[in-house]
Amino acid sequence: MFCQTTFKGARLITPSISSLFSRSTVTRCLSSSNNKSSLPPSISQQDGKIELSPISRPNETILQKRSRLIYQSRKRGILETDLILSTFAKKYLHEFSERELQEYDELLNFPDWDIYYFVTEKKPVPKRWLNSDIFKKLHQHAKNEGRSILRMPDL
Repeated sequence: MFCQTTFKGARLITPSISSLFSRSTVTRCLSSSNNKSSLPPSISQQDGKIELSPISRPNETILQKRSRLIYQSRKRGILETDLILSTFAKKYLHEFSERELQEYDELLNFPDWDIYYFVTEKKPVPKRWLNSDIFKKLHQHAKNEGRSILRMPDL
């Protein structure tokens, strides 16, 4: 049993233990059955996995998006991915167009380990990213051909 939890505007899919939150929380439990018609449109279920659509941010300015992506590149949860993405963001994000920022935002929706394995060639890259200039830059950045010592940039 999983629950969709809304807490101050953020939506999360969590085990039903999330019902412990009481303030500003609305919880609706979703069965992990194959009944896809009972899921809201922002949630999809495929191969037994429940996935949440990215949060729509229609009023986000390009400056706000750039700042959010810098932060999300740094605070991932896995040090290896944090290091690759944060140094990449520091080097390239300031020059990305709005379309490129959107593409990078979509890439950040992948789990940390998947991103790490894709850029280090431990897993095959999904077809969607094979011809992506953003992914090619990230892959090249992860190679660190100059063998420079990378350090987490300041926020």
